[in-house]
Amino acid sequence: MTATHDLGYRALFAHPEMVRELLTGFTPFTVFEGVALSAFKRVNPDYVSERPSARQNDIVWRVQVGDDFLYVYILLECQSGVDRWMALRMQTYVGLLCQDLVKRHELSPGLLLPPVLPLVLYNGAPRWNASMDLAQLLMAAPAELAAFQPSQRYVLIDQQRLDLAALEANDDLLALLFRIELSQVPDVLHTHFRALMAWFRDTPQTSLRNSVWTWVKALAARRTDNQEIFDIEPMEVTDMETTMLSWAEQLEQIGLKKGLALGEKAREEARVQGRQEGMIEGQAIGLRKVLGSLLARRFGDVPAWVVQRIDQGTIDELEQWFERSLDATGLAAVFGDATATGRSSSD
Repeated sequence: MTATHDLGYRALFAHPEMVRELLTGFTPFTVFEGVALSAFKRVNPDYVSERPSARQNDIVWRVQVGDDFLYVYILLECQSGVDRWMALRMQTYVGLLCQDLVKRHELSPGLLLPPVLPLVLYNGAPRWNASMDLAQLLMAAPAELAAFQPSQRYVLIDQQRLDLAALEANDDLLALLFRIELSQVPDVLHTHFRALMAWFRDTPQTSLRNSVWTWVKALAARRTDNQEIFDIEPMEVTDMETTMLSWAEQLEQIGLKKGLALGEKAREEARVQGRQEGMIEGQAIGLRKVLGSLLARRFGDVPAWVVQRIDQGTIDELEQWFERSLDATGLAAVFGDATATGRSSSD
């Protein structure tokens, strides 16, 4: 994700509705089903680093399930590549989270640490192939030390490889946004935008609506590499709809221009390649004529096999034969192989 795109997702996951949809719709855990939104409380993650800005992509929520609390640590992975050491990073973050809970005296009555769900939301192009278990990153320990080695796992949501059929069957807002993220511009404009505008008209939550607006702007800017076009502050729903329709036209025009530019580039490359190939072929034709004339002048009538060799010869072969023909004693010496020797004696 780019920094702009991260901003869109951070805005979304500042809302318990989006966090609950992420957990119930895109993880296998049922413990979060039916949990009230009031049970979700945002936690400041600045404790995990001496430089808070370095951890701005981290989102931590405390969720009350029954009488107990558990913590959900969501890391927005903004790298274009795969992080081999993610399991190690997660162990560090979870350890710092637990250490902060001890420091703040926010443990259970039995002074026990709470469960933590480490979750990575990744939408890079390369397939995520890093180990999700820290144990696989450790050297094999002697048997008597094995029980003392660190352990940490995390859950991965690889957005680029979500099941599209499952996404289509999911009516949640987050699933719609993921569909928009993964779809081509025509599908977004003609199908998904309509559903999104219906959501905008129906939702009474101004804060969430503004966060979704921020996400849409970030995505549109990333699709076009133009932040300024979409840098518009939150507005009334009717204005949003008008603006999004305008964006749709701009996106179509941008897509058309990009397509035309790519087409013209391909045609120009073909023309250049054609000219290069034409020049090479022209040189070959000239060499064939000169070589044939020279061989005929030096050795008389040129046999059919020589004509065939010359017609099939490459530029390099023709140049080599031409140089040899200047002082060669016969056709065999020109072509330099046993086949030529045998044929020259018979022809």
